[in-house]
Amino acid sequence: MESTKFIIRVATEEDTRFTEDIIEEIANSAKIRGTGIARRTPEYVSLKMREGKAVVAVTEAGEWAGFCYIEVWSHEKFVANSGLIVSHKFRGLGLSKRIKAAVFRLSRKKYPTAKIFGLTTGAAVLKINSELGYKPVVYSELTQDEDFWKGCQSCVNYEILKAKNRSNCICTAMLYNPEWEKNVKPKRTQWVERELDKDFNLFKRWVNFKKNILLKAEAKRKKNDE
Repeated sequence: MESTKFIIRVATEEDTRFTEDIIEEIANSAKIRGTGIARRTPEYVSLKMREGKAVVAVTEAGEWAGFCYIEVWSHEKFVANSGLIVSHKFRGLGLSKRIKAAVFRLSRKKYPTAKIFGLTTGAAVLKINSELGYKPVVYSELTQDEDFWKGCQSCVNYEILKAKNRSNCICTAMLYNPEWEKNVKPKRTQWVERELDKDFNLFKRWVNFKKNILLKAEAKRKKNDE
């Protein structure tokens, strides 16, 4: 597999044949990690491909290997790179990083003034985002578009998000602001003040600590409700 060459490009109508495989891979991956996802229909994913708002990775033989798509919120003020997935057959080859970089560039090209954000529980994605220029932020700095947050209802941890009044959850929020390239000083956030993003290992430990605290609090709440 290490010698396999991949083509990473903007998805097209022709790539809709991969839709079912992509959705199944995303669902299986979330199940293994014990996390939730914003479920998308085959029609929705296929539409992203037709609109040129997705990136796909394929082998030279034309086999699907990875995928990610763009979602636009709050009247194009915010953009999310969602559904990042690599086929289980091609993991461990650095594809996630290459796909994430490609969809990030596509987002910057299509929506140059939009803030790009993401919510994730994966350490690998946290690291990739950090390398692309994302900063950890509090939830209030993300889009407040209700349609975006409705997508969290399919997550197994949704009750935690609801209990926290959408101010915190298991996922870590990260944001890229194009204004930062203009030397505009970033707004100081809860995370930046603690300077956790300057040491990724420390930041990762903090994320795990937060996750454990929230899960224990939710377990206690459920027990009290019994």
